[in-house]
Amino acid sequence: MGLGRHKLVVVVLLLSVSVLLYLLLPSIRLEREEAKAEVPRAEPPDSMNFTVRTATLNGDWPTFYREAVPRGALEGAAAERFPVLLLHGRSFTSKTWEDLGTLQILSEHGYRAVAIDLPGYGESLQAQPMSSEKGRTGYLLHVMEALGTRQPVIISPSMSGLFSVPLLLQHPDRLRGFVPVAPVGTKSFKPQQYQQIQVPTLIVFGTEDMNLGSQSLESLRHLPNRTLSPLKGAGHACYMDRPEEFHTALLMFLSKL
Repeated sequence: MGLGRHKLVVVVLLLSVSVLLYLLLPSIRLEREEAKAEVPRAEPPDSMNFTVRTATLNGDWPTFYREAVPRGALEGAAAERFPVLLLHGRSFTSKTWEDLGTLQILSEHGYRAVAIDLPGYGESLQAQPMSSEKGRTGYLLHVMEALGTRQPVIISPSMSGLFSVPLLLQHPDRLRGFVPVAPVGTKSFKPQQYQQIQVPTLIVFGTEDMNLGSQSLESLRHLPNRTLSPLKGAGHACYMDRPEEFHTALLMFLSKL
């Protein structure tokens, strides 16, 4: 009889523990999920990779490589003036600047010209695209630090404006000059914000670009230290339609910095 009672007590205790666990598990699971939700999601480390394309005076073109200082620094008597960092639009890559001859022309005039593939494009296709303004600005700052370009001139067409325009407005001291070519994202900022920026700016646009060209010009006109360079008869990718005029205007602008 005593043994039977003992077994009954054990069964009751086991049932009590089971019921208690059943009641507590949902709240424990909820607390864990809430804790995960409170942790801010960081950009994936791979998203900070970037590819580089550059040129030297002798015309050698290095292959793509990641997370490295490019070999485009000029040597000897032909000391570099200052770096020029070239971004690209949605339909293009860093190779566009090679094919167009821009990298070589800049190099021949003594500038350290570096073009990169933005995350999700070209040789940076496997890198995670940036999903926030803060992430894109941080990405460009990371690139500039990794390349040793403390105060570059940034050439920024179309889509790359999502990276360059916030950098211009938030960290103007990090830029020696700015060359926007119908960039996107200009309407995200107020005229007063542009008016406070003293970075020398060459605004390039095609006269036939009635979309982003004219839209971005409305905002960029508020930059006090600006020069306009309309390329007649050119469309959105005006530097592709009028490369000679683009290079002439660019070199003139750079020579005055």
